[in-house]
Amino acid sequence: MKVALVGATGMVGQVMLKILEERNFPVTELIPVASEKSVGQKISYKNQEYSVVSMQTAIDMQPALALFSAGGNTSLEFAPKFAEVGTTVIDNSSAWRMNPENKLVVPEINADTLTKNDKIIANPNCSTIQLVMVLHPLNLKYNLKRVIVSTYQSVTGTGKNAVDQLNAEIAGDKDVAKVYPYEIFKNALPQCDVFSDDDYTKEEIKLMTEPKKIMGDDTFNLTATAVRVPVQGGHSESVNIEFENDFDLEEIRKILSETPGVIVMDDVKNSVYPMPLYSEGKDEVFVGRIRRDRSQPKTLNLWIVADNLRKGAATNAVQIAEYLLQNNLL
Repeated sequence: MKVALVGATGMVGQVMLKILEERNFPVTELIPVASEKSVGQKISYKNQEYSVVSMQTAIDMQPALALFSAGGNTSLEFAPKFAEVGTTVIDNSSAWRMNPENKLVVPEINADTLTKNDKIIANPNCSTIQLVMVLHPLNLKYNLKRVIVSTYQSVTGTGKNAVDQLNAEIAGDKDVAKVYPYEIFKNALPQCDVFSDDDYTKEEIKLMTEPKKIMGDDTFNLTATAVRVPVQGGHSESVNIEFENDFDLEEIRKILSETPGVIVMDDVKNSVYPMPLYSEGKDEVFVGRIRRDRSQPKTLNLWIVADNLRKGAATNAVQIAEYLLQNNLL
């Protein structure tokens, strides 16, 4: 099982390495890939050192699997070249997500749609993954009508330079190179990614479009506001869900507690609720603050938290790979 890891030196790439090892994915030969300036750099995996190689070298080695976490332009250029030599690509960028010919997969929801012909498989946006893990089982029971989501997103979603900016600002260094247009320490930026023509950011558009494709349901409406906050441990989401059918709160908690990959933390009398502090380093999606919306019927409020580098990116990609392997689709 030759596995290429494209973007091996980046934040998500490093977490992918960790998860491949933790989950004992059967890698017989690791092929770390990064930009030309990183070629020759050493990557440690399972107590062995591997040299970073160029994209073309990795393609020539014809790996069975390529995990991509290197940006949309890189994926658009090179994922098809890997696919041409028979490699199955699982791509963590936004490049292929809304392409009608590519599957957008959260394994707990729609892995069963995958076939051997799917050579470029899209990994959803980090905020989308934790959202649909909660929306999907509730939609099956009560039918979604409208969803309003407001996010509180970790700086790790932007990458290492954003973490460096936050830590420098915490230390009082005002001369740090800024990834964001403003300071992030002691601040909240209502801008994740760039703005489109209608003044929604790309992050918000992903949240509004990707869930429908993953869940195979475009009958409900969804709107989003995405905010960057000075947190390193994970993304949080405040979600308001209007259903077609009424619900029982205890039944909601039961459905979610029985959903694989979801943990209910909802004991407000003892101040038990999800926080990034609890999610960091974990693969589950945490949900709490489950309560009725007092302003209208058949409507629910809840709070969702997950580690955006793990289930929001690396773990989900590795879970897709595990499904492919278990079902002889590689």
